[in-house]
Amino acid sequence: MAAGEGPINVHDHGTALDKKHFRVQCNYCGKVVSGFFRLKCHLGGIRGDVTPCENAPQNVKELFNKSLLERKTESFSKEVGDPHHPNLPRKRNCYPNWNSDQHNKHETTQNGGSCFARHVDMDSAPEDNLTDGATFSNGGIGFQRAIRCETIKDALSMQAQKSIARFFYETGVDFSAANSASFKRMINATLGHGQTEYDVPSCQELKGWMLQDEVKEMQEYVKKIRHSWESTGCSILLDAWVDEKGRHLVNFLVDCPQGAVYLRSSDVTSFIGDVDTLQSVLDGVIKEIGVDNVVQVVACSTKGWVGDVGKQFMDKCKRVVWTVSASHCIELMLEKIGMIESIRGIITKAKTITKFIYGHETLLNLLKKYTLGHDIIKPSKTRPAMPFLTLENIVSEKQHLKDMFASSDWKTSFWASRIEGKRVADLVGDQTFWNGAEIALKATIPLVRVLCLINQADKPQVGYIYETMDQVKEAIKEEFKKKKSQYLPFWQVIDEIWDTHLHSPIHAAGYYLNPCLFYSSDFFGDAEVAFGLLSSIVRLVRDQRSQDLISRHLEEYRHARGGFEGGSALDQRTNIPPALWWSHYGRQYPELQRFAIRILSQNCDGASRYVLKRSLAEKLLTTGRNPIEQQRLNDLTFVHYNLQLQLQSGTRRRDIVAEEIDPMDDWIVDEALTHPKTVNLHG
Repeated sequence: MAAGEGPINVHDHGTALDKKHFRVQCNYCGKVVSGFFRLKCHLGGIRGDVTPCENAPQNVKELFNKSLLERKTESFSKEVGDPHHPNLPRKRNCYPNWNSDQHNKHETTQNGGSCFARHVDMDSAPEDNLTDGATFSNGGIGFQRAIRCETIKDALSMQAQKSIARFFYETGVDFSAANSASFKRMINATLGHGQTEYDVPSCQELKGWMLQDEVKEMQEYVKKIRHSWESTGCSILLDAWVDEKGRHLVNFLVDCPQGAVYLRSSDVTSFIGDVDTLQSVLDGVIKEIGVDNVVQVVACSTKGWVGDVGKQFMDKCKRVVWTVSASHCIELMLEKIGMIESIRGIITKAKTITKFIYGHETLLNLLKKYTLGHDIIKPSKTRPAMPFLTLENIVSEKQHLKDMFASSDWKTSFWASRIEGKRVADLVGDQTFWNGAEIALKATIPLVRVLCLINQADKPQVGYIYETMDQVKEAIKEEFKKKKSQYLPFWQVIDEIWDTHLHSPIHAAGYYLNPCLFYSSDFFGDAEVAFGLLSSIVRLVRDQRSQDLISRHLEEYRHARGGFEGGSALDQRTNIPPALWWSHYGRQYPELQRFAIRILSQNCDGASRYVLKRSLAEKLLTTGRNPIEQQRLNDLTFVHYNLQLQLQSGTRRRDIVAEEIDPMDDWIVDEALTHPKTVNLHG
């Protein structure tokens, strides 16, 4: 029998000499021990009250060793219990036939459920008439303590294994890396002096019991979040894309104040062009979550099938609001501004400068000398923002660039006499370029700053986006000294995308229900705000009675009467989030309170903020594997994406500067910015 083939029968490796006194002889070395359980320890090399067998075959040693260690871990889990040791691993079943070894009904708890009592060899009990306490009447306590020590060490090792496994699930690293000698050395290099090596999980363990344990834990985490949807409501985030095979795929995420969770992935390729069927797919997701729980669907794009569904969604689905990701809409604004002829010309000239300098090592070293090591290319999480962030850097280094091209270092260089070098030097010395750059930045940097704010936000933004976009427009107006002829072209771009895609009734309702804005002196409740509030009430509140109560109680809120009186104070409305404010001051008006909390608990941004990798979903949606492998991949996808979301929900580490996009793509390579690349989602 080869090692790892499964359970092994101890009776095949020992001979019962005296049933009355429970004496058993080892078939390999002739040693006599008390009972078949001690024979297992003898054969498996478990030190305690019995010496290991030196003559037993290696495969026999390994099988008994694994069997005993498995029981010790199981026993320890039962003995310590979760309440006292919450971080210790649960019982695991590593082998499919393990339960077949637990068949004997003579197991007893005469010793109070001790580790010693549970480790009596039950296989030999029917034959040998063994009872607890008789097996090791002499020296049993010593063996028990040894087992306890080994069990604790095993449990801690398993906890380390679990942490290693979570690393694989979280990062998506291929399980085969667990077999790498370098990986094992890396893990064990972290151990302190004198500690034994960790038993790094195998590929089979990562795909087996460890994955199932992680699935169960993640299901509990998701379950807790689902319970919050009834009170705060939730948003469905669409993450759609077209893969290299031309398939139209989508991840469905569910977002709420407690965190975002991954629901499922779907291949909708066969439904493209059939908007009604695509709508029914989305209706199925809404139904699974609960139509009373869903406040809005946040689309990732305005084009492709997502855009097609969005055009008819509000007519087809009467109880949920359709919105488009705010960051995506702002990216569209930046793209469109970047295509204005004057702005595009400035960006092209800026690219000429960066391409020339970064294309030659000697010039790059010269740049670093004059800018004190600063780069002028700025990476970004989104392509539309990168040209303007880089242009901002170039303008900030204006004097250093001028000094560089006026220096003797430049004049004596090889490139100073080249046509390309002269063109760039003239460009840096051209004041019209710098004037144009200043205009481009005045029109775009306020939008870039809002994009950064939305991506970094650690609180729901629906109650702020309406006011924020007004502030952006006012900031641009101020940058141009209120000269209408200068700022109006940029306002028109912003208004077009706002009116067509970004503006939603719940944005207006959020603006009205946000006490920080509503009770301020510059609140402006025009017809658009009033209509958005009314539309949200009709769409999100099901029964007529509740709608009437909300409308009536809004008067109390508007005049800061009753329960709202204390909440209108400046420190109360500005120091706590809007949804929390309503939980404190809206208790006298439960229908209005629930309505306000559900709206103010939503984000206006989409799935792109979580930057989930699509490769695992693409693999999951590829057919042809057997049902067992498909289920395993489904479990892995569920764990992987929810681990990613769980980590990000706690930190909100959304930084506009990131490494997802290589700045050299647009600023070194010859693809011109006259063909700007959009972000991800046009599926």
